[in-house]
Amino acid sequence: MPSEKILEQKKALVANLAENLKSACAGVIVNYKGINVADDTKLRKELRETGVEYFVVKNTLLQRAAKEAEIDGLEPFLEGTTAIAISKDDHVAAARILCNFAKDHDFFKAKAGFIEGSVISEAEVNNLAKLPTKEVLVAKALGGLNAPISGFVAVLNGTIRGLVVALGAIASKQQSEQSA
Repeated sequence: MPSEKILEQKKALVANLAENLKSACAGVIVNYKGINVADDTKLRKELRETGVEYFVVKNTLLQRAAKEAEIDGLEPFLEGTTAIAISKDDHVAAARILCNFAKDHDFFKAKAGFIEGSVISEAEVNNLAKLPTKEVLVAKALGGLNAPISGFVAVLNGTIRGLVVALGAIASKQQSEQSA
């Protein structure tokens, strides 16, 4: 039986992990078995640069932390070697980086993930990774909102241009009638 000191450390670790899970907008659980130090260092650096926390965790500790954070459904995925990537700001960053890494490394595989407390499957993690970045989505949305306005301005411009041409023709006609 573990000592009281070790139990307290594990309880603190579970509480800290549960707090991270609660504050995260998204996370991805991966099987990292077979990764070498150089690849792991590169992967961790890339994740860190995008604000994603990545760490290896024991399955039982993650299971307890998920239960405490009210994320139900992770238990079936908590087998073998497990690492978790948690993002507090970007829903897509962790999935995109880890799935891109998995394309080049057959041994590395996403097991599952979660978004806003709801568990998603490996296939859904892969679909999430294919989404464009938040900035690109915002730009597309704003472009879609801007298109009708641009069309309206073009129509108004054409109408005003037509009115100016008609008024110019009337003025020319009146000038020619007055000179005659």
